[in-house]
Amino acid sequence: MNSYNLKYFQYNDNSLLISWPERIDENINNDVNEFKNRLETGFKHILEIRSSYCSLLLIFNKKIDNINRLIEKLKNLYLSRKSLNKYDRILWNIPVCYENRFALDIDVISKQNKISKQDIIIRHSKTIYSVYLIGFLPGFMYLGGLDNTLHIPRKKEPRLRVPKGSVAIGGEQTGIYPQQSPGGWNILGNTPINLFDKSKDIPCFAKPGDRVKFFQVSEDQYKLIEKEVEFGLYELNKEVLND
Repeated sequence: MNSYNLKYFQYNDNSLLISWPERIDENINNDVNEFKNRLETGFKHILEIRSSYCSLLLIFNKKIDNINRLIEKLKNLYLSRKSLNKYDRILWNIPVCYENRFALDIDVISKQNKISKQDIIIRHSKTIYSVYLIGFLPGFMYLGGLDNTLHIPRKKEPRLRVPKGSVAIGGEQTGIYPQQSPGGWNILGNTPINLFDKSKDIPCFAKPGDRVKFFQVSEDQYKLIEKEVEFGLYELNKEVLND
């Protein structure tokens, strides 16, 4: 198990920030989420934990009385994590249509990266991605693990309207726009599922630390799934991983 030199900062009267090395790295993010899981299962007085690529913000339900004593407890808990049990992660299988009317930038990716459109689809859909972070928009998952042959910078001039469900690449990550919005990532497909539903107890089905895998569907299959989603009949396929 990797061990990192964590930094601890008092954020405000009832919050504390824990910081890992500041880089996008799957091992670091796994460590963040494993420690988050441990804190959620028994550390006293925590009201909420917010995670990012390389940090945790702990929000307590009361004022922090002794910051040094709190930091010492957290350090000891982190150093003893070798005895922690691995926690279950969910692998979400998400349908994507890569047909031309959805793949607005696939020609750009193909030309710039010197790779055929079919190879782009194969390489994008064969990878199991890690959910690093959910942000920017409610339900927007920043997914790590993208094949390095598909890395491409964000667009110099962002679109004013990116369609809901657009599957896109920005730098070394891929993600899905949960609603129509401005955006500068390169679009190579679209999913008909809802990424965020405020009417549900858990509006976003995925959480940091989960896994995502895309599978290709035809335009006819896309339309069928779209109807099933509309009537609440579509059930997203998921698997429980213990890694």
